[in-house]
Amino acid sequence: MKKILVTGGLGFIGSHTVVELQNEGFEVVIIDDLSNTTISVLDKITEITGKKPAYHNIDLRVKKDVVNFFHNNNVDGIIHFAAFKAVGESVANPLDYYENNIGSLVYILQEMRNRKLDNFIFSSSCTVYGQADELPITENAPVKKAESPYGNSKQIGEEIIFESCKAHNLNAIALRYFNPIGAHESIKIGELPLGVPQNLIPFVTQTAAGIRKELSVFGDDYPTSDGTAVRDYIHVVDLAKAHIAALKRLINKNNKQNFEFFNVGTGTGSSVLEVIKAFEKASGKPLNYKIVGRREGDITAAYADTTIANKELNWKTEKNLDEALASAWKWQLQQ
Repeated sequence: MKKILVTGGLGFIGSHTVVELQNEGFEVVIIDDLSNTTISVLDKITEITGKKPAYHNIDLRVKKDVVNFFHNNNVDGIIHFAAFKAVGESVANPLDYYENNIGSLVYILQEMRNRKLDNFIFSSSCTVYGQADELPITENAPVKKAESPYGNSKQIGEEIIFESCKAHNLNAIALRYFNPIGAHESIKIGELPLGVPQNLIPFVTQTAAGIRKELSVFGDDYPTSDGTAVRDYIHVVDLAKAHIAALKRLINKNNKQNFEFFNVGTGTGSSVLEVIKAFEKASGKPLNYKIVGRREGDITAAYADTTIANKELNWKTEKNLDEALASAWKWQLQQ
């Protein structure tokens, strides 16, 4: 049985990926400092899978703790989620984002090099493309100057991994996510941001539940069908399964290059107002929202061309926007 380290494994995407890994027979060890989640997620993973993953509370910015972990744990692969991830917050606190997102990555890669470990999956983002010239976005789209420190940290992260693969014979895959939403069908795990949500869907569900007074729609003057920004919303379970496919590709030596990257989305773009209408339909709840000015760091539209990921990873999405929104609402009602 292969042992896989999942950093940030109690977070939104991480926890769903841990569930899929355990369902596929992998042994999982989680590192998470609980900066944007709670320890209760560990019990929920155990309830879903019937198996409790090993867990270590480690801040990956502390190098000696990273070194100590790898000294005491041998792993067959690493899926690296642990990172700060809010565009707006990164604009306000760039140094925190670079310290956390770049420093922790370097420390992990150093330990992989020192211990001759292999098989690294990186949690990247479609933000590396910036405002793409053509839609849908293919893997051949140029990586443009980032619109935010968060996006820049993902660009730099990919560059560091590419150079490390070239120098140290490491094999890695970066998955460039579009917009993950939804919750596990058990409704035991989902997106649970601490504090005010930075992403659209938890703000939508919290507004519908009366936790937030109203939802702010940032800009209605974009060059889109209804003036609001367009994104590609992927169900988090579909995204989690893409990690399993990428991991198996590396373990089975099916990768064609030391460093590969794939777009992980649905291939369909939805505007903010379209999402609001779809949520109202899925939940039966009217949503209180208002149009406000654009938010710094936001782009007009981004949705994926998933052709390469579908073919190379033998993976494709199975759930649609309505299903994802319905599961997110069920999750909110459980909170």
